Amino acid sequence: MKKSARLLLFLSSVALAFLGSKVQAQSMEDLPYPLDTRKITLPSGVEIAYVDRGEGPFTLILLHGLGTYLKAWLHNTDGLAMRNRCIALDLPGYGKSSKGDYPFSMHFFAEQVALFCAELGLSKVVLVGHSMGGQIAITLALQRPDLVERLVLLAPAGIETFNEAEANWLKAIYTPEVLKNSTTEQIRKNFLANFYEWPTTAEILYNDRLALRQTVEYDAWCRMIPQCVRAMLDEPVFSRLGEIKAPTLILFGEQDALIPNRILHPTQNTLQIAQRAQASIPGSQLRLIPKAGHMLQWEQPAAVNDAIKAFLEE
Repeated sequence: MKKSARLLLFLSSVALAFLGSKVQAQSMEDLPYPLDTRKITLPSGVEIAYVDRGEGPFTLILLHGLGTYLKAWLHNTDGLAMRNRCIALDLPGYGKSSKGDYPFSMHFFAEQVALFCAELGLSKVVLVGHSMGGQIAITLALQRPDLVERLVLLAPAGIETFNEAEANWLKAIYTPEVLKNSTTEQIRKNFLANFYEWPTTAEILYNDRLALRQTVEYDAWCRMIPQCVRAMLDEPVFSRLGEIKAPTLILFGEQDALIPNRILHPTQNTLQIAQRAQASIPGSQLRLIPKAGHMLQWEQPAAVNDAIKAFLEE
């Protein structure tokens, strides 16, 4: 990486760290982002915000989870870009990508990622998906096996299964009204649940969420999140995991407090869910990351990056 590029990324990180606690956003466009963030408009009319770093034999497409954005990969992109091309994007409706009356289904997101790859001239990619992004990655791998060279799933949604009653309960508790009326204390509690130990660096994510509440897009965001939850439940992938052809790496934090759902499945544990996934995807590899919760890529970025790089170098 050239000296000027390293300086740009350093200044970007400093700016994010400084501004993370001082954001006064009227729009999501006001949120502090990496200085090298780009935008591209897809044939569908959707505009995608993304960062594109590095070069190498593989191109990694990083897909964030429910309620997050490309900054969920803030501690991973530079490390992964040392040997390969690494692209992190905001899914439609999230972050600085375009907002609209989209379906917000797993198939919709997968189709937009495929269009994004086509616009960048990418014929083979490594999909790296976290949580909901993992379910989107699985969906795209099933839809377009020709496009997906390898698959990396971090605490993926779609592995834990829910019966109809459980699914209906989950849909009922995720409503626009509940999200909009959440207190700052509840928002912080929800963030804490994603981590084994809350790192001070995660204040950026928390403060961005508080800033999001002041934006003109917040009502639409509150409507979108329940739609995404419904889509994850209504478009199950577990029964089709055996159809995945791409070499697959599955990563979970050993202390993941969100998968499995502790209320609905109190007798299950993260290892059991992870092993079910490995047993279902032919030839897949599984690794649990110590001292990490659901946001394992943020909490243990070096361990996650090392696992991904080792997988790609096999």
